[in-house]
Amino acid sequence: MKAVLKSQAHSVYRIYIHIVFVTKYRHPVITPELLARLKQLFTKLCLTQKSELAECNSEADHVHLLVDMAPDISVSKLVNILKTISSREIRKEFADYLKPYYWKPVFWKRGYCAVSAGGAPLTVIKQYIENQGRDD
Repeated sequence: MKAVLKSQAHSVYRIYIHIVFVTKYRHPVITPELLARLKQLFTKLCLTQKSELAECNSEADHVHLLVDMAPDISVSKLVNILKTISSREIRKEFADYLKPYYWKPVFWKRGYCAVSAGGAPLTVIKQYIENQGRDD
């Protein structure tokens, strides 16, 4: 994946965030069909937040997202939108399948994991900053 910078009126950026959502009670309910629908939802929802879903994959009980984010969107706002709307839509569309696992209106576990991703390793960035202003 080539790191092409994006720009807005007064900024240039490239912000990748690796996000992980876990199903409530870690029930292994994510099937290939359910994952395909989640990918569609996440792609659409990211676009509404000036972001782009770069990658999405899952295990049976959790999903990994790689999101190319806009700098004026907070991670917590993006996560809230992704989890809330995807949960509501998945519970509605897969109601019969999920009925044995969830008796309350839930799909995702309360928390999430978000880690910055991409770019150079921290040691390289630190060295670059340390060397600023030096004539080599």
